Amino acid sequence: MHIAAEADALVEQAQIQPLSDGGLMTSRLLSEALSKVPHHHDAQLLNEQLNQMFVPRWHFPMLADTDRNSAYAKAIAAKVQHGDIVLDIGSGAGLTAMLAARAGAKHVYAVEHQPLIAAAAKRVIAANGLSDRITVINKWSHNIVVGEDIPEKADVVLSEIVDSNLLGEGALATLKHAMTTLAKPNARAIPERGTLMAQLVESDALVAQWRPQLAEGFDLSAFHHFAKVAQVTPNDATACPLRALGPAKALFHFDFANPNIFPEHTSAELPCLQDGTIHAVLVSFEMELAPGISVSNGLQSKGHWGRTAYLLDQATPADIDTSVLIVAQHDATKLSLCVESIKAPAIIEAPTGANVMWNSSRATMPQANKQAQL
Repeated sequence: MHIAAEADALVEQAQIQPLSDGGLMTSRLLSEALSKVPHHHDAQLLNEQLNQMFVPRWHFPMLADTDRNSAYAKAIAAKVQHGDIVLDIGSGAGLTAMLAARAGAKHVYAVEHQPLIAAAAKRVIAANGLSDRITVINKWSHNIVVGEDIPEKADVVLSEIVDSNLLGEGALATLKHAMTTLAKPNARAIPERGTLMAQLVESDALVAQWRPQLAEGFDLSAFHHFAKVAQVTPNDATACPLRALGPAKALFHFDFANPNIFPEHTSAELPCLQDGTIHAVLVSFEMELAPGISVSNGLQSKGHWGRTAYLLDQATPADIDTSVLIVAQHDATKLSLCVESIKAPAIIEAPTGANVMWNSSRATMPQANKQAQL
């Protein structure tokens, strides 16, 4: 058979291949087709579609985040001891596993449930000469059995399975299982703990991006109720600078060495310490990897993590006498936050231009329909 025809046949097989194996067989077929005809149009397109489907794009800026990588390297060097068994959950490309091996671990078990990523991690680890000290396990960590998948329980549980709110990747439940089932008593955890925080921010540009008022002379405000929670990427933060109007206050504390997976709720009064306009409540985190070594996605962070901004229904002019009462809740994987009330100055100018009069004492302005859930 002609080489081009052979490539066409491989692509046809790839197109009908089930993806229940996480794309492994499809990837092999497409790779073989491309080895025969590197410029094969359909094979190139299908291969890229497959990669985007199974390898989330955030992996690449994460691996390029030098601050994050440096912090993990320092924390792992500080906490991993010679002779340790390390369980690395959500190993991805294998970087954290290799850092643990470099720090002196006897053996590292790198857990990665996505087959294409696990296969690539094996190649990365082999290319760095560490295959004899790192074993890649292509499973969910919940399905690992001590004595079968790993020979003994771990001295260190290493992970980086958090999202911008510390919850979205199911970190609490995963680490709860790992620390109680797969780790030795008094095992060390990296990271150790995390804190979710909230603060008042101003950003005309962010509101203009998420809630454009007019387009070609048409009023779009009836569409704004869909834009209550803004996921602010690092690029968004550059294009739409966020100005802090007050300090970040802690909402929830998470102990990753002994995770609590039960829902929690709290209320917090967020102060405004300077004049401005409140556009949103920004939620960010600080995560302690080891004593004195932290990573954060706060306003001063330059890392790859995004941030979450809960937009107020209306921009609220504020001064140093203004504060916002919020209620926040979380379960094992999601966070919700609503604005309960705003303590405003005696007289403020409403965003519409109409004057709103308050009595001379402190006033409380109820805020309805502020519930937003990730």
